[in-house]
Amino acid sequence: MSKELKRIIVILVAICILFVSLIVYLSYFQVFKAEAVKNNSYNKRLWINEEKILRGSIIDRNGKILAYSEKSGDTYKRFYNYGNLYSHIIGYSYREYGKVGLELEYNNTLLNISENTPLNDLKNIVVPNTEGNTLKLTIDHHLQEYSRDLLNGKKGAIVAMNPSTGEIYSMVSLPDFNPSTLKENWNNIMEDGDSPFLNRATSGLYAPGSTFKVLTAMGILNTPDLDRDYQCKGSTKIDGYVLKDYNGKPHGNVNLEEALVKSCNSYFAEKGTIVGKDKLGEIADNFMLNKNIPFDLPTSKSSFPYKENLGKTDVAAASIGQGKVVVTPLNMAMIASGIANKGEVVKPVLVKETIAPDGSIMDTNYSRVLSKGTDIFTANEIKNMMVEVVNRGTGANAKIRNMRVAGKTGTAENPSGKSHAWFIGFAPAEDSKIAVAVVLEEDGTTGGKTAAPIARDIMMEALNTIK
Repeated sequence: MSKELKRIIVILVAICILFVSLIVYLSYFQVFKAEAVKNNSYNKRLWINEEKILRGSIIDRNGKILAYSEKSGDTYKRFYNYGNLYSHIIGYSYREYGKVGLELEYNNTLLNISENTPLNDLKNIVVPNTEGNTLKLTIDHHLQEYSRDLLNGKKGAIVAMNPSTGEIYSMVSLPDFNPSTLKENWNNIMEDGDSPFLNRATSGLYAPGSTFKVLTAMGILNTPDLDRDYQCKGSTKIDGYVLKDYNGKPHGNVNLEEALVKSCNSYFAEKGTIVGKDKLGEIADNFMLNKNIPFDLPTSKSSFPYKENLGKTDVAAASIGQGKVVVTPLNMAMIASGIANKGEVVKPVLVKETIAPDGSIMDTNYSRVLSKGTDIFTANEIKNMMVEVVNRGTGANAKIRNMRVAGKTGTAENPSGKSHAWFIGFAPAEDSKIAVAVVLEEDGTTGGKTAAPIARDIMMEALNTIK
């Protein structure tokens, strides 16, 4: 066989392989990727059809209009009534920059269109409706404003919710941005090192610090024959690693309640290693760590990787909310809610109802239990200890006159900067109507000093204004 013939055969084989590869790729693309491409917020064909529809409004729980659209020439213009306030909840919808937030997650609902149009028929879509549906949120606009004002000037997040229904009353993340001026400020926002686009409430992952001790306390309560008394000397050494209490201050003789009230690191580090990573991990799983939280917005997964080969020092660090444990503020609000709700962790709800253009209710987002966090007896014991944390411990700045408030502070070490200040809690302790998680990112102070007063004010305002 001549060299030229061999070359021709090689080229033909190469062309055949490329041709087959192209067929395989297109087949894979059509079968597995078509839906993602069709619904991608940058798909220009979708925008052509959107411009024929009056996009639905978004309102708060009391009917206040937060976002709406109006006719502008041959198309519709989107308006955001409250600037930065809902940037991480509602998000934005721009042809140039796509969509985020509820504008993305509920795009088809807001447009009142079907999700079942095949990709290869997009150019032939017939828009059956000219007016979209309205989203009614669980958010209380007044409490949302109030929460943001309390957080203003700080980095961090606040989540306030109903412990028994899961309804989110306020959810704030700072820094934020103004969706109304996105075009003018896009480059500045993208270049901002503080990440204004990040929804810290749902996607920020932080070491929880001592707020995690409420879960460790559950493990201690449910470990038979574990001695709950301890002599705190201000620090403890585990496998050569020294864990210190705040300022190295010894707490003396403490039991479980006193250890939680005083937030004794040594106690929980040592007792946590006895409880063990598997039991602590099971409790964490029950409170939705290591799991995807079903929610109306994308969420990051909180993590306690207890199935890894952890040493005693890893377990000790995790027992006080440090080391390899990271959580979202939303998840911590759910933990507080679960304790308040007799051990049952409910699904968080942001979109309460979908309302059709004629005013009828198309869909209602009902409450449901996601997980049995713990039994009612353990939840009640932890609740009573958390009440004492506020009455006479590190959470004293969360006190509300003539009311029993349950809470836990946290001061989480942060390798990249100053410590994070945390507080989780709920009120009234006996029949809780509001649960709160507050994190102040790189605040550099204790959770009891800065986060607890913010949580207290939010709980008081919610109890006085939300019906």
